[in-house]
Amino acid sequence: MEKFLLREYYELCPNGMCDDLLTESEKRRIRENDAVYLTGVIQAADNLNGNGRVYPKKVLGREVENYKKLCKERRSVGELDHPDEAVVNLKNVSHLVLDVWWENNNVMGKLEVLSTPSGDILKSLIRSGVKLGISSRGLGSVHEERGKTVVEDDYQLICFDIVQEPSTANAYLSLNEGKKVNIFTKADKINRALNDVLS
Repeated sequence: MEKFLLREYYELCPNGMCDDLLTESEKRRIRENDAVYLTGVIQAADNLNGNGRVYPKKVLGREVENYKKLCKERRSVGELDHPDEAVVNLKNVSHLVLDVWWENNNVMGKLEVLSTPSGDILKSLIRSGVKLGISSRGLGSVHEERGKTVVEDDYQLICFDIVQEPSTANAYLSLNEGKKVNIFTKADKINRALNDVLS
């Protein structure tokens, strides 16, 4: 089955920051080092989203568990804007996802804005009060079920990118054909297989 590049858009918490989700160390870094953190809903399971797609919780749950490992290894970077590629371009990286967790069917996330050229642009946008959102990027196939497009079990989460809120709900929620690529290392594949066995 052919895989497509799947992208989803979510609005971050009001003003992009939720202090109640920050540690004391992170709050200190904000005061002393001008650090910037973003928190909020970054994906959702079992809900029909704005583009008519549904991510089953079993599929998204597996990918969130795999992504947690990338967070621990500090490999969970994302870009400013949303490219049509399945590879994260390091020259465009703006943030690092520090943690992901579940709240009911919502996947929550905490991001640190990095001191990169794209990160500096992102900080400037945040400080100027620009309303921002977050969008997941992944590879997978889909099937139609009762008028809904359901994401298949072969879905692979790549990253979360920062995007501008679209003027219409479907502006960033289109299904784009992606190249058939394998972006996961051998260790990532082993981790995925172990997660499948353990669950």
